[in-house]
Parts: sequence; structure tokens; C-alpha cells
Amino acid sequence: MFRNAFNDLIAWKTSAGRKPLVLRGARQVGKTWLLKEFGKTSYPRCAYVNFENNRRMKHLFLGDLNIDRLVAGLQIESSVTITDDTLIIFDEVQEVPQALTSLKYFAENAPRYQIIAAGSLLGVALHSGNSFPVGKVDFMDLHPMNYAEFLQAGGHENLLQLLRSGDYEWVAVFRDKYVDSLKQYYYIGGMPEAVSAFAETKDLGQVRKIHNRLLAAYEQDFSKHAPSKVVPRLRMLWNSLPTQLARENRKFVYGLIRQGARAREYELALQWLADCGLVHKVPRVNKPGIPLAAYQDFSSFKLYMLDVGMLGALSGLDQRTLLEGNGVFSEFQGALTEQYVLQQLIGDKKIKPYYWSADKSTAEVDFLFQYSSAIIPLEVKATENLQAKSLKSYRQRYQPAFALRCSLADYRRDDWLINLPLYAVNVLTDRLASLLPV
Repeated sequence: MFRNAFNDLIAWKTSAGRKPLVLRGARQVGKTWLLKEFGKTSYPRCAYVNFENNRRMKHLFLGDLNIDRLVAGLQIESSVTITDDTLIIFDEVQEVPQALTSLKYFAENAPRYQIIAAGSLLGVALHSGNSFPVGKVDFMDLHPMNYAEFLQAGGHENLLQLLRSGDYEWVAVFRDKYVDSLKQYYYIGGMPEAVSAFAETKDLGQVRKIHNRLLAAYEQDFSKHAPSKVVPRLRMLWNSLPTQLARENRKFVYGLIRQGARAREYELALQWLADCGLVHKVPRVNKPGIPLAAYQDFSSFKLYMLDVGMLGALSGLDQRTLLEGNGVFSEFQGALTEQYVLQQLIGDKKIKPYYWSADKSTAEVDFLFQYSSAIIPLEVKATENLQAKSLKSYRQRYQPAFALRCSLADYRRDDWLINLPLYAVNVLTDRLASLLPV
């Protein structure tokens, strides 16, 4: 299967100021497969080393971090002769923190070597107080497959190309095909193993078994890697996510974890989940100013999971929902739809989303993001609802150049408001320049 992140890896390889690359991402989002495929197709040789439960590598990096010594040990471990045109992969590198430290010496003393370090708990390792080569590495994040990658994996390249063409009249002709595949994506999500299993077997039951196995693996990570006093709070917070997102107002409420819960009790658990890439925090802004980060309300935020399919599995979504018209789009107050839109924004699009709500009214815009010098509001509708009360309230206050509404309705533009079909959200940033007023 193709991952858009492959293009980012090519750009890294050919960049003039290339540094060792740190690839972050949650467990099972496809990091190992991507790096091995990159090594196989873009280099004459690839030296792959897995640091998990690897005593030899722990011993190697506990000693002198001399580059010649390290390269000699890596050659023995990988059985590959390492030269300047070899890709070196450090997998699960968080298991040997000194290997992360060594990236500084590779960057300073031997920049000819091309190294990518990856791990499912790298975010935790970076915040654990270990020496880290600040300014000496490049970063890249890998997320679950987005809807465009899902279409490609399912053999629907023609549908994807039509979406990218921007010919929405022609897109509308095939609306049913897009909606059907989007319903499948809501259930299957973007975890590569689940997508691959469905492409091969068309068995949704097998897909859900994969989801449940991944959920169990995440819980095992809680017990294995998190501080023991935090583990019970981690589990309670994690299991509260479907309830949090089922609320019409999706602002995160600590009291839904357990009665009387307070922010300070769960701050570490929340940070741990975020560092692992298992949740995404979307902060509230009280004013759509540039930069948006300067207007954050640190006490209010929404919390989403890493993947829409995993959210459905955690909430017990039944596969029969896919057969009941378009009911899956409005399942538990449209939470799956907001989760889906978030994934399309933050994936390879690299958009940092916020949300806006008025201080003394019910008006709320689901997502806000910055594009060039514009702040773009985006409202999410689970079905074909074309009401835009909150967007109208926002427009009266701030007069945006234009606003976006995502729904199941076909593409249309009415003066300042653009309706984008939900299945076209992934091509959003590819066409933003053309949407901006002249």
C-alpha cells in the first residue's frame, strides 16, 4: 500500500541540510513497514536494527559513543555493510535512550550517515529527562491512513483522482460510491493492519478483532511503561473518551472520568496518552487571532482518539450500523464524523486545529486553523444538515474571508460559505489557495 509520508521521506533524503530523522507515531500506524519499504526502494542497502529487548544494542550504546565504534557494532547486528549510501534504521529506539543521544554525534561528526530513528513511545522518551539532541535532528509524525490512502488501498484510485481534480459536478455523479466507501472508513479506520485485512478479505469481523487486539496492546503499554501510580487514571481517562465525544458539547469534562475528578489528578495521564500519539488535544481559542496559539484558553479543550475505527471499537459500534442508511455518520451525536475530519486535517496535511466558542452563548465552531495569513473556520455536520447558525454568529463577529462547512451534501458555494462533502475533506489543503477570494 502507498503512504503519503513516503514523499516526505524522499524530501528528507534529498534535502541539503539533512539531519538524523526522528519518526514519531503510535503503535501499529505503520512506521516499521514504511521505513523498511523506503530503505528497500530508495537505497542500495538498508541496515535495520530493532532495539526492543535487545541486550546487545543496550551494551553497545552504554559505552563510548564513538561513531566508528557504533557503526562497527551496527554492521554486525544488521549483517549489512554500512556506507554513505546505506539507510540506517533504529526501530523502537526509545528502549535504548543512549541511542537517541548518539544522534547528536552522528549529526555533528558524521553527517554522511543517513539515519532514521522510530518508536511507538518516542514522545514519552523525549519527555523523560534523558539527554536529547535538541536542534540536531529532524522530526516527522506518522498517523493512521487517511481517507485518500484508504481509497488507494481499496483499489479506488480513480475515485481519488476525480476528487483531486476538483470537478465537483462529476464527483456528485458518483456520490453513492464515495458515501459507501466513507461508511466503510468510519468503521475500519486507518490502522494499516485493519485496512489491509479488509482489502484482502472484506471481513468486517476480522477488522474488529484487529481493533480489539490493538486496544489490548495499548492497555498493556499502560501497565508496562507508564508510572504505576498513573496507570489506573490512564485507563479511566482512556475509557471515558467515547462518553466525552458523545456529548453535544465536546469540551473535555474531567467529571465524566469519575465523579469529583479534577484536572491536576489527570494531567500526567493526559500528557502520557498525548506523548504516545493515542489522543489529540484540540485547544479552545477565545479569539481567532494570528497566531492562534496566542489566544488559547488552556482550561478548555476537546480530546479525540488517534483513529475513527479505534474509537468505534472502544465504543462498541456494531457493524450493522453500516447497513442502516447513513446512520453511522450521526452515531453518538456525530462524534465519529468529527473524529474523521480531525484525522484528515492533522495527517499528512499537517494542520494544527483549534476550536472556537463564544464566552456567553452556545455558538461554537468545530475547528479553526491558520492558512497563510487567514484564519479559516470549519463546521462539521454529520449528515446533509445545511444549517450554519454558529458560523453565522462567528461571521458577524469576525468577518472571515470565507468559511467551510463539511457535510454529506454536495459541493456548493454561497457567497462566503463553502460546503465541502465529507469525503472531500482530505483534498482540502490542496485547494485552499483556489478557495480564497481573489
